This record gives sequence, structure tokens and C-alpha cells, in this order.
Amino acid sequence: MNFDAYARTAVDLVNAPMEGIDDLRAVFIADNAWMRDEVTERDVTTFRRAQKRLRDVFQFGSTDRDTEAVNELNSLLKDHPVQPRISGHDASDWHMHVTSRGASASNEFLAAAVWGLAVWLTTHGSARFGVCADDRCGNVYLDTSSNNCRRFCSERCATRSHVAAHRARKRATLAGV
Repeated sequence: MNFDAYARTAVDLVNAPMEGIDDLRAVFIADNAWMRDEVTERDVTTFRRAQKRLRDVFQFGSTDRDTEAVNELNSLLKDHPVQPRISGHDASDWHMHVTSRGASASNEFLAAAVWGLAVWLTTHGSARFGVCADDRCGNVYLDTSSNNCRRFCSERCATRSHVAAHRARKRATLAGV
């Protein structure tokens, strides 16, 4: 099982718009594409709730509130339990799923996302959960830098923030002349 990929699905979910069923379907990419046609309007509410709770986990982790991040993840694990099973079509295609056969697409996706974040936290620590430092953004990310120094969700946000700070310093200097 690729736990990092599961943790990244949590990041993708938190950062996704969630206005309606089309936004929810857009979350299901690559290996999860089969889930697109399985979700219903009722799942949108479930995903919105999960989005908020997962965002809280990132907020707690990025502000040194480890116990709160762990408590919220434990609560999410209870609400979206992992029930691993082996699946496949033939002997060369065996792989793991995180939920029992017959689980809804939303249950499978959310169980995988929560499990991935829980494994990430126990492996790397909650300090590796980040919220973009660009006030105009707010996206979450997993800090994979070698020295845990990442502050932005992307190079685009980092550049935009640094350019804005440079321009503000330049205006302040010109105003003081």
C-alpha cells in the first residue's frame, strides 16, 4: 500500500472546491477514477464535513498542537474505519483495499485518506502538516523538504508572496524618501 499516496488524497480533498457533485467527482482521479460515477449528492455533505475536519488536522499540526491533531485523526479513523482486504482480478494483480467489499466510494476514499494521514503523522510527525503561508491561498500540504522548512503549498504561492513582500518594501522605501 502506498501510504504517501493516500495521505496526498487527503491533501487533494482538503484543497478541492466542494460546491456540488461535479466538484466532488473532480476529486476522483487516477486510481480513484472509478469512484466518480459512484458518488451521489448525499456524499457531497459527507465530503464537506470530512474536508473541514481534515483541514483542522493540518491546522493543528502546523501550529504544534500535536495532541489535537492526533485526537482528530483518531476520531476520523473511528468515523471512517479501515477494514483492509486483498483484491484483484487474477494472481498477478493482488493489491490491498482499505475497506470491506461493498463499501461506498465515499467510505473507501475517506478511509484511505484518513489512514494515509494517520500513517504520515506517525512516520513523519504532525509538524510536517502545513497550511500555505500566503494569506490569499490557505491550501494545505505535506512538507517533504529535507529540513522541514516549507512554508508554501506551491512555488507559485511562494513567488507571489515574495514578490508582494518585495513590492511592499520598495513602496515603504520610496514613501520614506
